[in-house]
Amino acid sequence: MPENALPIPGFVRLVLNRLKTAGYEAYIVGGAVRDSLLKREITDWDMATSASQEEIRAIFRDKRQFTLKHDTVTLVHSGLHFDVTTFRGEKRGLESDLSHRDFTINAMALVPDRGLLIDPWDGLSDIRKRVIRAPGEPEARFREDPLRLLRAVRLAAELKFRIHEKTFSAIKGTAFLIASAAPERVRDELMKILLLPEPSRAFNMTVRTGLLKFLLPELLEGHLKRQNRYHRYTIFRHILETVDRIRPDPVLRLAALLHDIAKPRTRVRRGGTWRFYGHEKKGALMAGEILNRLRFSNQVKNRVVNLVRHHMIGYDSTWSDAAVRRLIRRVGTGEIQGLLILRRADLLAHGLGGDPRLAAELEMRVKKQIRLKMPIARKNLALNGRDVMEITGLSPGPEVGRILKVLNERVMDNPELNNRDMLTALLRDHSKRGRQL
Repeated sequence: MPENALPIPGFVRLVLNRLKTAGYEAYIVGGAVRDSLLKREITDWDMATSASQEEIRAIFRDKRQFTLKHDTVTLVHSGLHFDVTTFRGEKRGLESDLSHRDFTINAMALVPDRGLLIDPWDGLSDIRKRVIRAPGEPEARFREDPLRLLRAVRLAAELKFRIHEKTFSAIKGTAFLIASAAPERVRDELMKILLLPEPSRAFNMTVRTGLLKFLLPELLEGHLKRQNRYHRYTIFRHILETVDRIRPDPVLRLAALLHDIAKPRTRVRRGGTWRFYGHEKKGALMAGEILNRLRFSNQVKNRVVNLVRHHMIGYDSTWSDAAVRRLIRRVGTGEIQGLLILRRADLLAHGLGGDPRLAAELEMRVKKQIRLKMPIARKNLALNGRDVMEITGLSPGPEVGRILKVLNERVMDNPELNNRDMLTALLRDHSKRGRQL
């Protein structure tokens, strides 16, 4: 492998040279070598060395660094992370290290100054054959790190490779081990899958390997479950069709994955057809539980739950502008566009070639209301709580909140009321008459 086939960043050269000058072996390994051979963009630079973790830290004491994984020091340079790992395995040599890597296509090393590719497990051959194969005994590799079970599926989907028969069989036999992987690591691998161009490839493989049962059992509940005449596909396939059709934004892809998660649990037969009453509300609760389990941040969880809860929009052209404004208020001005994107993908994923004009019409009307800066939220009212107390003589309490809510509803129906003088006059008139607003 000629050296110029791999454009090595200056910082990587610095790391390798320092280690060698200090008397240690050092190689580029893993994904950078693989992606170079595949002529893909290289995003991760990993190096393996005979130096111990303590020795690595001492050699690079002048560089920003942290340690999250055993025997790995992550160096930070120009906002990028570079992993330097002590040789793994019993013998602590390069050959032993490569034999303990996840897959043969990642079990290759490059000696940059000689342009030499070290490939003891025929990773280059597997790249040419487009195969994901574990080096040595696959089951042993998966027991060393159960996250590799999910990574095999992700790489196969991402690279459009097939999983070798023996490796596939080992995944099926050890699928239960994925439950022992740290939730944060599972979450990160799941997000890599969700952001692929076609995540359904990977999720279908999790069914065939048995991984989904231990990864997202709630999602598996919809497998092979038929819906009604409004849907061509089963619940599970409809969900995957929705995920594939939505743009690769983390929150939108998660919302698409979970938007119908409660359908199997709300599925009842009524009038000769399947119904899913309240699945969006129950789905919001289930989505929250799943995202907590996978250690997603509260910010991501709240946004996804909000989209799942409101994804059933029964819009038609008879809606008033006030009804459109109330929809925006329920979802939030910052999230309404995401909801419309989710709903459009959801409708297209019904698989019946539905008419997208209503969705387009609603999107246009929502944009118009936002563009006109209509008073949608209570914070947009021309009066605040202090104003209400001053006008009515009320003390702080729930009655002030109730009045603001009523004023907000009035303004939602008649935006022209939203000026200080008109709202003040409205309040004073009701106070003078002794009537409740």
